[in-house]
Amino acid sequence: MFDHVYDHVFTLHNEIADFEKSMQAVLGVLHIGHRRSARNLLHYVAFRRHDVRDLQDQLSALGLSSLGRSEACILATLQQVLTVLGRLAEKTPLNSSEDPSVALDEGKAILAHNTGALFGPSPPGRHVRIMVTMSTEAAGSYEHVRALLESGMDCMRINCAHDDSATWQRMIENLRRAQQELQKPCSILMDLGGPKLRTGPIAHGPVIHKWRPTRDSLGRVTRPVRVLLVGSSEFSGTAGLPNDLDFQITIPSEWLKAVRLEDQIIFKDARDKWRKLRIFECCDEGAIAECRQTAYLVPGLKLRLRRRHKSGKKWRILDSARLRELPPTEQSILVKKGERLLLTSNHEPGHPAIRDESGNILEAARIGCTLPEVFADLQVDQHIWFDDGKIGGRIVQVSSDTIEVEIDHARPDGSKLGADKGINLPDSRLRLPSLTAKDIEDLRFVVRHADLIGYSFVRTPKDVAELQEHLHDLGGDGLGIILKIETRHAFEQLPHLLLAAMRSPRAGVMIARGDLAIECGFERLAELQEEILWFCEAAHLPVIWATQVLEHLTKEGVQSRAEITDAAMGERAECVMLNKGPYIVKAVQTLDDILKRMADHQIKKRSMLRPLKLAGCFGE
Repeated sequence: MFDHVYDHVFTLHNEIADFEKSMQAVLGVLHIGHRRSARNLLHYVAFRRHDVRDLQDQLSALGLSSLGRSEACILATLQQVLTVLGRLAEKTPLNSSEDPSVALDEGKAILAHNTGALFGPSPPGRHVRIMVTMSTEAAGSYEHVRALLESGMDCMRINCAHDDSATWQRMIENLRRAQQELQKPCSILMDLGGPKLRTGPIAHGPVIHKWRPTRDSLGRVTRPVRVLLVGSSEFSGTAGLPNDLDFQITIPSEWLKAVRLEDQIIFKDARDKWRKLRIFECCDEGAIAECRQTAYLVPGLKLRLRRRHKSGKKWRILDSARLRELPPTEQSILVKKGERLLLTSNHEPGHPAIRDESGNILEAARIGCTLPEVFADLQVDQHIWFDDGKIGGRIVQVSSDTIEVEIDHARPDGSKLGADKGINLPDSRLRLPSLTAKDIEDLRFVVRHADLIGYSFVRTPKDVAELQEHLHDLGGDGLGIILKIETRHAFEQLPHLLLAAMRSPRAGVMIARGDLAIECGFERLAELQEEILWFCEAAHLPVIWATQVLEHLTKEGVQSRAEITDAAMGERAECVMLNKGPYIVKAVQTLDDILKRMADHQIKKRSMLRPLKLAGCFGE
């Protein structure tokens, strides 16, 4: 048996060594600090071309390494196994290489060094970093940024698809001030927006706005609607309001000067029902009122400002005015399984399907596409997904200006498709450039202020080389490059992308699990993220675990059981990313606690066997 197992391992070892020799030209152009790691990556690629499951069982039966945790030092592991098998089978000792591979304990150290070079020193009590995506609030609130840093943020992520350079500058200034006060390190990642393939605008519907208080199961109001009253504004409605307010309306400026606590504004809403707003706070922005009833608002409603008589029994009307123009209501298109949707190249507002009196479709629903140049890359029978995978379909007809889609994935009663929703084309080889003109312009700011750059929509080694060329021209060769693996093509090209990134001194990978799930199928996501972790560990490159980590906690303030388990899985990576939300500080604190607890239990795939209290209690 020893001879058979030895021969199997020996053959694997030789094939891996031969594969490396065939790739010497690739190794020669890489940064010198990554060449040994690149060799290990090539060893791992060659190794994973084989099915070694039977061999693993045989090695385990002999009490030897089953090769299941050998990503970081695959050739050295095989050599160690061969040495032991050779003694058991009385074989001639294996000749050692003049250019040794990564040693058994060395891979972990190289990965730790590369992680430190990318993100800075590890925080006390954990080795996994925490990255936090900034909201616009981070530009105007130093206290918010300080709280994030104090709670455990190790890397600030700025998404260049939002805000502008002046806003980014204020975010960075707030971070630098907090760093100085707290004496804590924190790196900055700026994420390039990349090409945005999204749905176009939709024709506005009638201007009707509705508000509704929160009620319990018995219909009792548990939270009234909170309305901000202002004297002048560029908007009314809900856009841009703080989280504790629900609506904003404009009233005459003289009302704000005269208004008192407990005054009321009464009106008949669009359904001819009397409604009232009670003033309970006056503030710098205006006044805040609450309403305990559902109301439908349209422009021109007559508002009446009233106040109680001193007797407290009657009300008197102080003044009246008309509700100013409200913004058009945001529309959506209802699409159902089996129906057709037309994706158009023009910028005309889309519209729902036009139906006859019996509900039969006379004209299919249509909506525009922000990047119609992709139409030339699409083919019949390819899949298309909208709005983070909520709606899906199959392309049934392609022309230069219209794509006809048959919807095959939607809710049983139909799904609403809105404007500015993402479009994914997993089967298509899109010829869109990974760097847009805006990205190239943003690079000037990024090179001056960031430590790391997030590369969206990267698909080929050529894309990586293009970014490296721009960075070189701007003097940003030392900037850390983070490859965002978010498309099927990027995943299929992963080893090539890793080697291309290793031309730079600092590099890492982000697993963009949201887009990746849409591109490759939700049922395959767990498998794909494992493979990405394995190949990156073989390359000794840090990984960022991203998308919807503690999402419910961040947005709602309460965590789910499933997302706590998911966050703990982030221990397998070198960094975990949290998205923005009103409860982000609490989410950072929770994630910091989870990662510290898991640090003694898990490193990559390896379980750490520390003493367990549960075992110590047995028999007591």
